[in-house]
Amino acid sequence: MKTIEVDDELYRYIASQTQHIGESASDILRRLLMMPQENLQVAPAPAPEVVMPVRPRGIVVSKDAGNAPQVDRVKEMRSLLISDEFAAQEKAIGRFMMILSSLYRIDSQGFTEAAAIKGRTRVYFADKEETLLASGKTTKPKAIPETPFWVITNTNTDRKRQMVEQLMTKMGFGGDITEKVCGEI
Repeated sequence: MKTIEVDDELYRYIASQTQHIGESASDILRRLLMMPQENLQVAPAPAPEVVMPVRPRGIVVSKDAGNAPQVDRVKEMRSLLISDEFAAQEKAIGRFMMILSSLYRIDSQGFTEAAAIKGRTRVYFADKEETLLASGKTTKPKAIPETPFWVITNTNTDRKRQMVEQLMTKMGFGGDITEKVCGEI
């Protein structure tokens, strides 16, 4: 197997073309670049230069029946999980915070509604640090980057996984991607 270097934008684009969990970059490129056998007899016309539009924050956009842009939530989460920035996180708390930030970016309204989840005695998410501090003595609240929310962080990794699982389920994510994301914390 050979190694090639690609810039971050191209890497995110390739990752956004993932059709199923576990699909390798080679499989994606093969699917995107290879021509079907029946087209090989005809010499292809020179391809015009394609300029990929830059999407803000690497968000994957698809079109629905009404041609309104829609964020492909599953591809966005898969892209996060295979990103260099995510891989560089050495601790569960860093991965946890990146996942929460991405979930908010993908669907801020869904995140806001789902963030009402609570533990038996603790509030997990709030729009103020004080709310979390009032729900327990050792909550260690942290601001979720690029969101108006705070989250408790003095929990073990399993509890962080449970919080993300509950959040993603309430946001309407499927079981496969939820399980994959939680397993990466």
